[in-house]
Amino acid sequence: MKNSIFEGAATALITPFKNGSIDYDSLKALIEDQIKGGIDALVIAGTTGEAATLDHEEHCELLKKSVEYVAGRVPVIAGTGSNDTAYGIELSQYACQVGCDALLLVTPYYNKATPKGLIESFLATAEATDKPIILYNVPARTGVNITLPVYKELAKHERIVAVKEASGNLSSIAELFAECGDAFDIYSGNDDQIVPIMSLGGKGVISVFSGILPRETHDLCAACLAGDFKTGAEMQLKYLKLMNALFCEVNPIPVKAASALLGLCGEEIRLPLCQMEDANLQKLKAVMAEYRLLK
Repeated sequence: MKNSIFEGAATALITPFKNGSIDYDSLKALIEDQIKGGIDALVIAGTTGEAATLDHEEHCELLKKSVEYVAGRVPVIAGTGSNDTAYGIELSQYACQVGCDALLLVTPYYNKATPKGLIESFLATAEATDKPIILYNVPARTGVNITLPVYKELAKHERIVAVKEASGNLSSIAELFAECGDAFDIYSGNDDQIVPIMSLGGKGVISVFSGILPRETHDLCAACLAGDFKTGAEMQLKYLKLMNALFCEVNPIPVKAASALLGLCGEEIRLPLCQMEDANLQKLKAVMAEYRLLK
């Protein structure tokens, strides 16, 4: 088995904006809040971080500043996947240079690559970089699914060490554990599937929910890692309503709104994403109040 990047809960961190630019004061505060909350790793510039709306300079500076702020306390995982493999390699090489601990590579979106193209794209990045890689499968967003034969081929590479599985297909994920569970780590990419995936042998979650409740997400995963799936299931069910509320609109709109309500950052978000519909915002506030997060 390859070395794990982390075990437990990693937060897919939002990117705070202010007046059209990245708000680095809020970013630093968010990172401190996460680390004090016991989070096990941080993902920077992923889907939740609105990476698709960052220009090249912003993306690079965000990674560099995040490494600086974290200062080695938890692993920093850089979202560097792209639908342009050459550009993704450029970002990935920069992430390696500034000290990111690992790379999160989403499947190339929009292009709808063939299985052969996916393999060649991921391997090209692996060969051009020197950090461990987490593959990121989220077909609802990208339009392409990583199939089991593709996973089996990619698992042979020494630096492809893990998978973030956000397909939501537990049957396919179970097959992945059966065929590749000894070849790389598998993380849940969906908060509502943490316990099912960890019960199959998953090492944790890359989470949106932990963006507002890092300690609770860490504790849920820690229980599962200790084999206490009863406690894990109880926590999963306890927070399920809030987890689902954070997806009442497309991610990261609700979690950024929730973070603003908690005073963690401003509510600014970049087009084509926009502010929540008022009816959904009121529902989110009501659920947060149920969990005593708001008065």
